Amino acid sequence: MVRQSISRVVSGLAEADPHRVVVRDDTATLTTSELDRASDALARAYLDLGVGQDSLVTVALPNTVETVVACVAIWRCGATPQPVSLGLGIAERAELEELVRPALVVGSRSSSPDVPWLPAGWVPPAVSAHDGPLPDMWAASWKAPTSSGSTGRPKVVMAAGPALIDPDVAVAPFLPRDQVQLVSGPLTHSAPFTYAFRGLLTGHELVLLPRFDERDTLRAIAEHRVTWMMLVPTMMHRLLRLPQAERAAADLSSLQTVLHLGAPCPPDLKRRFMAWVGAERVVEVYAGSESNGVLAIRGDEWLQHPGSVGRPAGGTTVAVRSPAGVDLPTGETGQVWLRREGDPTYRYLGTPSMRTDDGWDTIGDLGRLDDDGYLHIVDRVDDVILRAGVNVHPSEVERMLETHPAVRSAVAFGVADDDLGQRIEAVVDVAGATVTTAEILAWVQQRLDPARCPATVRIVDEPVRNDAGKTNRRTWAARTPPRGADTA
Repeated sequence: MVRQSISRVVSGLAEADPHRVVVRDDTATLTTSELDRASDALARAYLDLGVGQDSLVTVALPNTVETVVACVAIWRCGATPQPVSLGLGIAERAELEELVRPALVVGSRSSSPDVPWLPAGWVPPAVSAHDGPLPDMWAASWKAPTSSGSTGRPKVVMAAGPALIDPDVAVAPFLPRDQVQLVSGPLTHSAPFTYAFRGLLTGHELVLLPRFDERDTLRAIAEHRVTWMMLVPTMMHRLLRLPQAERAAADLSSLQTVLHLGAPCPPDLKRRFMAWVGAERVVEVYAGSESNGVLAIRGDEWLQHPGSVGRPAGGTTVAVRSPAGVDLPTGETGQVWLRREGDPTYRYLGTPSMRTDDGWDTIGDLGRLDDDGYLHIVDRVDDVILRAGVNVHPSEVERMLETHPAVRSAVAFGVADDDLGQRIEAVVDVAGATVTTAEILAWVQQRLDPARCPATVRIVDEPVRNDAGKTNRRTWAARTPPRGADTA
């Protein structure tokens, strides 16, 4: 394996095929040579602003060509990109910046007057031919994304791996080289960021959508002959809500692989999705921002183990344990622990991880193993609702809500209740459909036992999950109107 700095890899792509389009968005395209020149000029400007070896640079930009150039420029400085969600509030951004202490903020104003920032669209000065080449540098950590924050405040996850890569080797069997990759999830989230840039550096052409849209996705696949894309279950659900005639007319002939991850996928949803695109094209991966373990399963294999997220891969070992840390037998539900060969793959900034001295780690999921060693994820440990002594998994309630034809996405959560301990509440996004809370409640009550039915349902017309398929149930619970308030 011959690993090179990301700077050298990008220059190598330009030398090998200078006119190949490497990234495109709705308004612009960029060739390998243009990416090489633009990122070099931007890196010089970043260095002049104080970015240096192993600096952190906060990036708050949408899915555009500019984002790709900015991140490559950061790597050229020997620094680490730290992408953050555009949806964070002012207080959350300030808290993250206090933790990260970036050398530069790109895309939005820094919360501190002492930290320089550059707005979106900023163009650096032209590079003189007399400036000479930049030194070949790489950071000790190649990325520092935030975790999803689905169970609390996001954590900054510093990757242990340096900004070095072998461009001639596929990153993983499910991420082959030389693809046309559709990026519809936000590059500010860990998974889209990781797969997009790992793909870019191993010969992918990136097709960036500003955000996920069902029809735009199908149009982009056909127009750009997309071969590889990543989805989350919410996206799969929204695609299947399109009229059958539209789905039948969609040209998916170029598509080789659909990777899905980010949340447990309802078995019925996955079956219907694979019936449409083909089981052999679908790969599911279970992993976290921490890269502390990975499991994978192909669609045709999944049909033999429905509901599973796969078996360990990449040197991973998996265990399911009780709260006391005892390994549980096959079929019993407990907390999922992973161990990956080698050194730690990450560290959190400002907070300890759950990693044990012997390398076991958990991201807080509940699951069970079947007789063949396949893992089945149930829910998050912190999200389980205790209603009148009965453990209720909110994902179970959400799945049933999302079977209603009018519901685009749903989130369920527990709210304190004097009689029950916790009661179940839900919010559903119906995207403007004409439906009442009574109709949705009746639908669920016919399909779930009473102990698992939401007490009330609130209807909204905006997605309750972001484009990475994530939501924060605690935040929704805090927004829930008091009992007796109008929820229609």
